[in-house]
Amino acid sequence: MASGTETLTAPQRAPTAPPPRPPGRKMVRWFDPFVLLKAGMRSAISTTIGEQADRRLLDALAAPKVEPSDFSVDEAGRPREELWLDYVADLGDGWDSTYAVAQTVSRPTLTLKDETGTAHETRRGEVLVFGGDEVYPEASVKEYEERTVHPWEAAMRGQGPAPHLFAIPGNHDWYDGLVSFMRLFCQGRRPAGWRTHQRRSYFAVKLPHGWWLLGTDMQLESDIDEPQVRYFQELAKQLKEKDRIILCLAEPAWLLGQVRPPGERTYLDNNLDFLEQQVLGKKVSVFLTGDIHHYRRHANAEGRQKIIAGGGGAFLHPTHVPREEGSLPDGFTARKTFPSPEESRRLCWRNLGFLGHNPGFGVFTGLLYLLLTWMQVADLREGGTVTWRLSRVLGAGLVNPGVLLLAVVLMLGLVWLADARFGRARWVAGLLHGAAHLAASLFVFWGAFALSGAVLPLGSAPQELLGAMLVFTGGFVLGPTLMGVYLLISLNGFGAHPNEAFSSLAIPDWKNFLRLHIDREGRLWLYPIGLRRVPRAWKRGQTAREPEWVADDKDATPPELIEPPIVVGVAP
Repeated sequence: MASGTETLTAPQRAPTAPPPRPPGRKMVRWFDPFVLLKAGMRSAISTTIGEQADRRLLDALAAPKVEPSDFSVDEAGRPREELWLDYVADLGDGWDSTYAVAQTVSRPTLTLKDETGTAHETRRGEVLVFGGDEVYPEASVKEYEERTVHPWEAAMRGQGPAPHLFAIPGNHDWYDGLVSFMRLFCQGRRPAGWRTHQRRSYFAVKLPHGWWLLGTDMQLESDIDEPQVRYFQELAKQLKEKDRIILCLAEPAWLLGQVRPPGERTYLDNNLDFLEQQVLGKKVSVFLTGDIHHYRRHANAEGRQKIIAGGGGAFLHPTHVPREEGSLPDGFTARKTFPSPEESRRLCWRNLGFLGHNPGFGVFTGLLYLLLTWMQVADLREGGTVTWRLSRVLGAGLVNPGVLLLAVVLMLGLVWLADARFGRARWVAGLLHGAAHLAASLFVFWGAFALSGAVLPLGSAPQELLGAMLVFTGGFVLGPTLMGVYLLISLNGFGAHPNEAFSSLAIPDWKNFLRLHIDREGRLWLYPIGLRRVPRAWKRGQTAREPEWVADDKDATPPELIEPPIVVGVAP
């Protein structure tokens, strides 16, 4: 028998596994140089192809009949007394924002309180409408699967039958010539379980009580093609005198016109006028669109509505521009925005932390500052020694051909970047922005090598290596900071660069969608639903009746009514 003593040790505790993370993608970083380059190339290619070979012409030949989907009757052929629909636009971006909206939409019921405290119970739509830009940054089968289909499929798990889906393409859906969009939504497939019906990139749906839902495709050039015109002309023959239309568009022509020079007309303006006045008449009671990623509603005295609801998942756009004064044509006036203009202006100040949101852009500016430095180092040697006097650094930069060429390219590039909303001051804005970067690179260069020269022998390889590292670090920090300051001043001071100033922030919050209800009396109820702060943390659903992932973030806010329900009555 063995002898001796045994040492008793406490049982070893297995290491705690980190909580599971959803497999979704992060939000697109639009100021990442590779994202910008790739998106720009895809946009240029798709625009060129779209001008020469319009995919919609082929699709019209493949599906020549005008056959609206009929939801005015149920599956047994009996007239429907009511119908619920959901409208979501600008989705398919980061997991947190896209999934939060998808999960909210997919709940069987939502009870929401308005500003007066009145509770409204809403039901999940039997029909789901995607209002454009179903994926970012550009369309491809992989991006659709990872950024749109998978989040929605996970959100709909255990929530009942999948809805009937209709979709219109936005500009990002056109970036592959509409190939992936048509494959996903227009060939009778059932991605994520959705039941698809349309055979073209535009559609018509007959709804109860004389309501119609129409979706258009304006392509990249904001152009409505001839087969599409004939499609809606044939459809108009089926409309009765008292029928009313909900028209889904890819872009809000009524708002875009405010930020263009007076008198400038666009294809989109003319198309909308033609469609409304020459084909559909004044039967359009509600215009729905996304493209701008916030909620904004205009209405006129007749009760007609123009609503932007582009909060399905993409980054937030500002609401404090354009500064709306007076009314739009036909007496439409601004009624509500989400977030408020004051909150939007405060959010813009986040651009002071531009680097934290866009580290890839810092790498780009660090390399740019380093390139300017590399071009000047050889010019600073005087009699075999190197001097780092500021005057000498400035003089070397002014006579170096490479530095001058790069400076000119930088200045012209930033003038081109400057927003047309600056008007005649566009050149001034671009030149001042460029001059700020050149001055910053000069001082970073001088300071980095003067500092490294104070601790290491002048002109030695270690000193120049340390100086180069300091230059890159200075460019990495200072370049993005100057860009952030430029965007902050541009937007809050001059109403310019709204897209750039907020795409740089990639704000996932302030999401929204619309829930529509045609009631038994034939009235259309519009429920604008908002999410102020989407969850950042998730845990797996515990039962088969739960979505695949449920929120695990105490700071997230529940869905709310952005404003009291809007009721659009039927014609007398």
